[in-house]
Amino acid sequence: MNDNLKTSVMEFPQDFPIKVMGEQHPEFTAMVLKVVQQHAPETAETNISSRPSSKGNYISATVVIRAESQQQLDNIYRALSGHPMVKVVL
Repeated sequence: MNDNLKTSVMEFPQDFPIKVMGEQHPEFTAMVLKVVQQHAPETAETNISSRPSSKGNYISATVVIRAESQQQLDNIYRALSGHPMVKVVL
């Protein structure tokens, strides 16, 4: 038996950036924050930034959360990936 195996290679808690991309929409950043806050309620508007693509067709938002567990991150990624406004979650 190997005692060095862990369920996650990351250590928690830690500040963790999540990048989300979707088509340009005026409510995109607010939607990302709302979804994230369902799993990380302490995340504030000051934790998110966004910018449009060079042609303005898409928008990316980066939100930095205080990640408490791998399960929390997995839940956030699933919730964001399942949202119809979201194209990619990194």
